[in-house]
Amino acid sequence: MPFTGERFTPECVREIWYEHVHRYALARTIAAGKRVLDIACGEGYGSAIVAPVARSVVGVDVSAEAIGHARSRYGLLPNLSFREGDATCFDAGDDRFDLALSFETLEHVEAQDALVGGIAASLAEGGCALISSPDKAVYSDATGYQNEFHVRELYRDELIALLSRHFRQVRLYGHRLFFHSTIWSLEAPRQTAMMQTMQADGRYELDACAPPMYFIAACAQREGDLPNLPGVALFADAAESVYDDYRQETRRNMNARVVLAEQEQALAALRSELAEARTRIQTLETAAATRTSPRFWPFGRP
Repeated sequence: MPFTGERFTPECVREIWYEHVHRYALARTIAAGKRVLDIACGEGYGSAIVAPVARSVVGVDVSAEAIGHARSRYGLLPNLSFREGDATCFDAGDDRFDLALSFETLEHVEAQDALVGGIAASLAEGGCALISSPDKAVYSDATGYQNEFHVRELYRDELIALLSRHFRQVRLYGHRLFFHSTIWSLEAPRQTAMMQTMQADGRYELDACAPPMYFIAACAQREGDLPNLPGVALFADAAESVYDDYRQETRRNMNARVVLAEQEQALAALRSELAEARTRIQTLETAAATRTSPRFWPFGRP
């Protein structure tokens, strides 16, 4: 399925791949044995990530092309099915779900209350939802970037207000791609997390970092039904594709600087040779002019 910028595809690389896959990887940790609804599932990659551990997964998308692609690509998973449907007027019918997922959907629709209300209505008793959305203050305002496919982006307080109209319990998580050096225990259980940031002026700060680019909200009707998510969740691919891309780009830039320096040295040598040639030409022209100039004698020829 071609990437147009509106729907993510697994063939995307670098930052956008990390961002989209990490959300579903996190959802997978709480999906074991559950009936899962994936609203605006796109080409189906996220539904397929969760399906191996879930009891069942239903992916829903308004695009007939996306659903057809999803069925063709992921249809061999026996507990995974896809339906064509509008997320803003989704009716689960008699079906109820233990976990509903809606990642990067809200900002694409105007009828956001209808979308969240439909998600809440589709949950079984004790069910919960994970809903993500970009923070307009960071995603757009701070960067000046305008996503042509976004209809209405939300600030943090707007997102909380929207979700709180349909869920009694809302717990917010931040999501952003960072460059971190990681130290972890190889023997003791990894139960705690610590974040340190060095500021530009050399100050070290504990539990300080840049603001999130995206919010992920865990939503439920009762506090006890909120999912048990970790305080910090790291995600990586074994090939370290983003880091490797940066390393390769850095090497290319370093090589380019060497080549540029060599070219500048060669250019400086050529300029020096050109200046010497011009000086020699000027000298020759002056000598030639002196030899061919007419000579005048004040009292006739000697």
